[in-house]
Amino acid sequence: MRFAKHKGGAGALEAHHERKKEKYASNPDIDTERSKNNFHIVQPEKSYKQESDVRIEAAGCKTRKDSVRFVDTLITASPDFFKGKKREEIKAFFQTAVEFLSKKIGKDNIFAAVVHMDEKTPHMHLCFTPITEDGRLTAKEIIGNRAQLTKWQDDFFAHMVKKFTDIECGESASETGPRHIPTRIFKQAVNLTKQAEKIQVTLDGINPLNAGKKKDEALSLLQKFFPNMERFETQVRKYKREIDYLEKENVALAKKATANEKDSIGRQMETAKLQADYHNLRQFVNSLPDEIKRQARTQQKSQQHER
Repeated sequence: MRFAKHKGGAGALEAHHERKKEKYASNPDIDTERSKNNFHIVQPEKSYKQESDVRIEAAGCKTRKDSVRFVDTLITASPDFFKGKKREEIKAFFQTAVEFLSKKIGKDNIFAAVVHMDEKTPHMHLCFTPITEDGRLTAKEIIGNRAQLTKWQDDFFAHMVKKFTDIECGESASETGPRHIPTRIFKQAVNLTKQAEKIQVTLDGINPLNAGKKKDEALSLLQKFFPNMERFETQVRKYKREIDYLEKENVALAKKATANEKDSIGRQMETAKLQADYHNLRQFVNSLPDEIKRQARTQQKSQQHER
């Protein structure tokens, strides 16, 4: 997901997005024979400039000459992700992305979302006016700084991976080198393992004399465990390439013995343990009785609804 801010007219951009040209000399990847396969998730009713102007005027926004009047958002994934997927599956992917952005920036701010199927990789251009809930035109506040952009990406990945579990985040570690895996993920694994052990002890301790009490105790523990486990799984998926890359390097690094390399080797061992902890936690969840899992999740949803 990438953002591009636009302050002035949108004629050239609109002509490109909406395929209003006969030829695209600046972009040889466009196959105009396949342009008929492009589709809209949000169809603009007017020109891009008119769409943004109408929203800015309706909200009563104060503007300057250098105000960002709309933002062009590019949404895509790797060619491997789309390989073998049917049109309806691809459409569902981009619809899910629009759902995410609608919640983040306001559905009414979005005036165009077109999916291009006529280039090498399917991608979507979504355009919106950066208007806040209290009627201010401010791309800076909505999109934010570098730190906020990182959170945008994290939140976007967490939203998408719920429906598309085969999606991965970031570039290949084999090409860019492994990113730093945050310490919090290792701590999450340790804490979840402790929680799982406590839950297992509680379940193992159920007998005819204390069945009700022990079961309630286990359900209470599981209500806290499941949300934490879901967050942990999201993080593991996000850094999957880095974890896999470090595991492959583990054997080679373990053979090295110089003092300068000990820290690196130690990090590989930690990563291997993280992967093992993850698999053990998945096995634990799978081993839980279906009735216990169902009751715990039902109670969890009930409590969230009450809040």
